[in-house]
Amino acid sequence: MADSKQLYQEVILDHNRKPRNWGVLADATHRAEGHNPLCGDRLTLYAKLDGDTISDLRFEGTGCAISKASASLLTDALKGKSKTEVKALFDKVHEMVISGKASDPGLGKLAAFAGVHKFPARVKCAILPWHALMAAVEGRGAPVSTESEDN
Repeated sequence: MADSKQLYQEVILDHNRKPRNWGVLADATHRAEGHNPLCGDRLTLYAKLDGDTISDLRFEGTGCAISKASASLLTDALKGKSKTEVKALFDKVHEMVISGKASDPGLGKLAAFAGVHKFPARVKCAILPWHALMAAVEGRGAPVSTESEDN
């Protein structure tokens, strides 16, 4: 158990220090902004959809290690996924972050966020990029905020 805990901590720290898919996506077809007033996290998520499939994802912003790592891992995990697959993974990640149960092997490195449930203030940090992604792919223009989401 301690080894997996250490591995998950390393995954989060690595994605915070060296976020993948960082920066503006010039040819994005969808975009959304997210804000967590409690922690100060702010991010913009850019998505390029080809039909119903995400062909590219990028993000930029400022925030805590959990928020930045979550956005980084999200962008890696969702490239090539359909909107239906994105929604299904959102539901699994949301449940995992709230409950701590990461029994689905399909979560891969996203399972690093299972321990976040022990820190309720950090749940919003971990899930903010996911809410922004859902707003982007659903075409909602208003920025998302953790204070208006049911987390």
